[in-house]
Amino acid sequence: MRSISGDERPDLTTTPASGQGSPGRAAAVAGSLRRGKHEWAFHALAGLLCLAVIFLGTEFYVRIFADDGMQFDLEMWKYAVEIKRVSADPLIGHEHGPNRAARLMGVDVTTNSRGLRDREFSYARTPGTLRILMLGDSFTEGWGVPEGDTFPKRIERMYAASGIKAEVINTGVGNWDTIEEVEYFLTEGRKYQPDIVVLNFFVNDAEPVPHDTAPGVVGRHCYSCVFFAGRIDTLLRKISDRQDWAGYYLGLYGDGKAKGWFDAKAYIGKLAEYCRGHGIKLLISSLPELHDVQRYRFQEITDLVRQAAERNGVAFVDLLPAVEDRDSSKLWVTRPDPHPNAFADKLFADALYLKLRQIDGSAAR
Repeated sequence: MRSISGDERPDLTTTPASGQGSPGRAAAVAGSLRRGKHEWAFHALAGLLCLAVIFLGTEFYVRIFADDGMQFDLEMWKYAVEIKRVSADPLIGHEHGPNRAARLMGVDVTTNSRGLRDREFSYARTPGTLRILMLGDSFTEGWGVPEGDTFPKRIERMYAASGIKAEVINTGVGNWDTIEEVEYFLTEGRKYQPDIVVLNFFVNDAEPVPHDTAPGVVGRHCYSCVFFAGRIDTLLRKISDRQDWAGYYLGLYGDGKAKGWFDAKAYIGKLAEYCRGHGIKLLISSLPELHDVQRYRFQEITDLVRQAAERNGVAFVDLLPAVEDRDSSKLWVTRPDPHPNAFADKLFADALYLKLRQIDGSAAR
């Protein structure tokens, strides 16, 4: 028998060929794969928990520390969630819900049973009482101003002080433009049978009507989403070549040739036609943008609105002269929010009242 040399002895430690592996090796590989899956799941869960902690911490910070009740973007969001609702009329877009209440920009905002930021009014007329209906956006609604200090309510008291019974109905809704305001009047506001309608025009009124949808769960409850989205938008405007607010407003009109202005002008015509046909006097007021009233950049918009009023044979008043000799910052609700404050509303009321007395005939229907 031939002996086997050391070099010829089989290596019992050699890994078997593929398909002939030992059961122990396969089990080890399977165990390793299971451990890998468990580790991946653990890390994924840990990451999600970290994100949840960061989100909840951020939400806590914004709600407890950042939200002082005077942050413009947060307050406008609360206004949309707590006071507004989506309108069934797509040309109105959004409207105030009835019997709503919230505290916004440091003042109480409540609506009556028909969604007006005002006391209750019946459609039926009060005999011997002049009735004026105000159309407008957040300037008319009185953003950041106590209800009694808004210019519609101030005008009502001025009539009373002069011995004239008058009702001034405030139908203003924040973020409305001319199309929405006129559509509201033609479908709802006309039911109040006013003697005078005042269309309060602002420089952004040539914006297209947005397609409004009700916010989802996150949209209704996430303070931090709104807070940081606003800060990111502000930062992007500073570091990018995006239009500033003045360029945006002027661009809505395109030297009188933009579609948005043509549409707004058409609705001014619709309102004027209705008022003529129903014996209602119409006054169009131009509310000034308040960033810088001393060096006003929007006179061309005021001129376009004045021309539209003249073309339709209706009265017009420019309210810039009522405030142009004032320090702009003294007219604002807050420094980041140039809505008119109670002082500015008093100046507007004084000027509007004088114009109304020229056209009211001092007698009600």
